[in-house]
Amino acid sequence: MKKAALALAVSCVSFAAVPAFAQDNTAVSGNFQPSQAVGSGNWFIGANVGRTNGSDTGGFGSDTSGFNFLHGEKGRRTGYGVLGGYRWKVGPDLGLGLEAGYTDLGNYRVKNVFEDADVNQKSTRNALRGWMVGVNGKLNLVPQWYISMHGGYFHANDNSNNYNNSLGQDIGFSNGGRPGRGSWYAGVGTGWDVNEHFGIGVSYDYFHANAGKVRDNATGQVSPGLKRSTGIVSLAGEYRF
Repeated sequence: MKKAALALAVSCVSFAAVPAFAQDNTAVSGNFQPSQAVGSGNWFIGANVGRTNGSDTGGFGSDTSGFNFLHGEKGRRTGYGVLGGYRWKVGPDLGLGLEAGYTDLGNYRVKNVFEDADVNQKSTRNALRGWMVGVNGKLNLVPQWYISMHGGYFHANDNSNNYNNSLGQDIGFSNGGRPGRGSWYAGVGTGWDVNEHFGIGVSYDYFHANAGKVRDNATGQVSPGLKRSTGIVSLAGEYRF
């Protein structure tokens, strides 16, 4: 009887210890998604909106002197981007994932909502825009504060354009039609996770695009075009499922 009681007691203790042992093996820790175990993951969607770089001497996107935070160049426009993907918790403080999305770097002039002009200026501005697919990382230094980075393949729009003089007259030069518009993008950011589902921050993204060639329609002679690569400083938000 005593042996049976001892066996029952050992069995009860063993069964009681199973959840605790399992919890230890799947222990959650770290600053990245603190309630989740390493190896788990989340779908996410994100968006950003901000100001793009430009130039008041070489045309929008020429980026002749880089992005100057202290100088508001005339070529700057409102840009935005949307992203979605999946990110895994690969370490206590680190997440790595895949993403895909779309960005537009200056075809919308928001203040035209209050003026007699089109908000969508794609037909006249033809600023850099396109699809992207790549990888991303997120490092939480504390449970709320994070540093993010991403990069990958960028497929830019065709930079087709006919050049006109100040009177709007066609001067016989054009560009565009380049078949291979694939290039790359990269960016870094930092911000604050309000909770494990939502975060907000600031970011800088750079989208590299070939300038193409300017063509003399009469002679066929070509010369380098304006640089199309464009950067954007923006506010960014992300929601994780």
